[in-house]
Amino acid sequence: MQTPQKPTSSPQGKKLLDQYKEAIRLKQYSPRTEKTYVEWIRQYILFHNKRHPKEMAASEVKQFITYLVVDRKASASTQNQVISAILFLYRNVLHIELDQTDLGFIRPKRGKRVPTVLSKNEAKAIIQNMIPPYKLMVQIMYGSGLRLMECLRLRIKDIDFENHRILVYDGKGGDDRQTPLPDSIIPALREHLAKTRAIHEKDLAHGRGSVHMPYALAKKFPNADKSWIWQYVFPATTFFTDKEDGVMRRHHIHETALQRTIRQAATLAKIEKRVTPHTFRHSFATHLLQAGYDIRTVQELLGHKDVKTTMIYTHVLQRGANAVKSPLD
Repeated sequence: MQTPQKPTSSPQGKKLLDQYKEAIRLKQYSPRTEKTYVEWIRQYILFHNKRHPKEMAASEVKQFITYLVVDRKASASTQNQVISAILFLYRNVLHIELDQTDLGFIRPKRGKRVPTVLSKNEAKAIIQNMIPPYKLMVQIMYGSGLRLMECLRLRIKDIDFENHRILVYDGKGGDDRQTPLPDSIIPALREHLAKTRAIHEKDLAHGRGSVHMPYALAKKFPNADKSWIWQYVFPATTFFTDKEDGVMRRHHIHETALQRTIRQAATLAKIEKRVTPHTFRHSFATHLLQAGYDIRTVQELLGHKDVKTTMIYTHVLQRGANAVKSPLD
């Protein structure tokens, strides 16, 4: 089977993808999900030689998924993601219900995974090998349990120094929550924000200083995009031009920069584990449970909808729920 090439623009394809984007936005999906889903639909159409999805059914979906798994070695999570993207197209745009009996067997069940967890000493060793502002970002993820994008998307208004908390808006699943702001990083965070404010004021002086506003807030509060409280806590060093309105803005630091810095710091600290940004969130949860905090409290801090998701951390405790002592010991 031929590898899908980059699609050429056509009125029919463009119209369908525009409808698809509108349907995704109506469902309040994140911009990252929208971008990913749209790309999978492009590849699905190209794989079948630009046939319109209305002319295809479950058999064509199975062919595309089989190609991804067999030829491109797609993981179970990618496989599920592609199926979800295609089903969204048929259900919400084309209003066609595909035969679920034919599709049932191609959606894999993901096995349980034990998360990689750092010890307290390992976490501190990695942090010590990092430089600002990445060091501060990792301290927030480990000290507050934030996901990677939740940390990157923090805005000035989300830091509540008086109440020693961080407010996470529109997290995974669209929920808001609050989590503790570590006292130990407050001086460094205040210093960082002072430097960030100086950058913002310089941007304003040069006629810039705009930031992307979520949802319809840009229309509701026309000048809020340049106000201090809406700026990112960790702004990028360069500007980008927004494709939707052509305005030059300063975005937040890109996730790949933080991911790369964490890998380098783990290597310097000689940590023989696969360390990612999410590893610090895993460690946050595990260390709280080790300290005796109630699992429901940890669930709320992490923003898990189901306590079963949080229960995975009880399996990596040295002592605690379901802990078993080896007969050899």
